Amino acid sequence: MTTFVEKSKLTPSRRALVELFQRVNFGIVHELQIRDRQPVLDPEPQVIREIKLCGENGPRSELSSPSLRLRQQWIELFELFDSIGTGVIESIEFKHGIPFKVMADDSQF
Repeated sequence: MTTFVEKSKLTPSRRALVELFQRVNFGIVHELQIRDRQPVLDPEPQVIREIKLCGENGPRSELSSPSLRLRQQWIELFELFDSIGTGVIESIEFKHGIPFKVMADDSQF
């Protein structure tokens, strides 16, 4: 069964993370702090932008859409935050503004 979550229903810090990914579009976030199951974005984590030659490098069109239904990848990432509680995610790779791959220390689970 697929669960749907709208961006507008997220906590402010989770919504800010979604919008960061949508704004950058392709890249990697390093050393993302998780505190009480929420991403810590102040200060903003290191973001490495991937520039696609002859590709779409601007923000995603859905960046300004609060009613956007998030894809399953977001739901799984937020479930990962819930299981970590408080800790650090080494890196999150994202493509087309959507989380794609997560690197985290196995001892946090």
